[in-house]
Amino acid sequence: MTNKTWLITGTSTGFGKTLAIFLAQKAGINLVATARNTAKLAYLDQYDHGQIKKLSLDVTNQSEIQNVVAQARAAFGTIDVLVNNAGLGYFGTFEESDRAAVKSMFDVNVWGLVDMTRAVLPTMRQQQSGIILNFSSLAGLFSFPTLSFYSGTKYAVEGISEALAKEVADCNIKVMIIEPSGFRTDWAGRSSEKALPQLADYQQFTATINANITNAHHEAGDPEKAVAIIFDQVTNHAADLPLRLPLGKLSTDTAIAKYTASLAQFKKLHDLSESADQPE
Repeated sequence: MTNKTWLITGTSTGFGKTLAIFLAQKAGINLVATARNTAKLAYLDQYDHGQIKKLSLDVTNQSEIQNVVAQARAAFGTIDVLVNNAGLGYFGTFEESDRAAVKSMFDVNVWGLVDMTRAVLPTMRQQQSGIILNFSSLAGLFSFPTLSFYSGTKYAVEGISEALAKEVADCNIKVMIIEPSGFRTDWAGRSSEKALPQLADYQQFTATINANITNAHHEAGDPEKAVAIIFDQVTNHAADLPLRLPLGKLSTDTAIAKYTASLAQFKKLHDLSESADQPE
């Protein structure tokens, strides 16, 4: 059986690191692990027997993206699973958020994912097979105060991924959106910028941001359990891979509650909405 090649962005910390360690110990897997600083990938050396390639990648750098894809193909011949994991967070009220910082987050979370996927798609189309795993978030399903722009990036990932899944289905390429709730990664800590409210009208949200800082690394979600679920879905359930995979009780409970309420509202407004059409 030919080894499957997984290419993961953002493997220096968080879900990317946990998934890389998990895959590095699996038989039949080639791993392309990327990070802006490959020195932070030394943890993989103990598992390397020729099936691991560590590459430098800033997902906002087009030439580095093309180089990573070329090196992955040269080393292993195929790219079977792309994991768009690299991402940043930002806490701040909508009105007070720093535009430059928010734009930088969109460049990583949205355009980095887009450019990485577009660089890999020609290989997957040539193979007539492939799986693209896009990390979204519970915040891509439900918008929380102080996370308006972060949610904006994840809602963009959701919409792009949903359309992409339909466009590449005939090429035997599948897309799965991963939607974690709070997990014990660096996201709420080092990987997120925080802008505490300065305006008096928003002081109640200071506690919200501080609670996320305090709770970092104490969340309910277990990253090792999450990556095992992701691997099982890709490996054993590829034929009926879900478009969306919520991970964590908070994620799935919030999604069910939101869409149940939304469905009731849409039904309530159905006749009013329909009245905006020209008569048939």
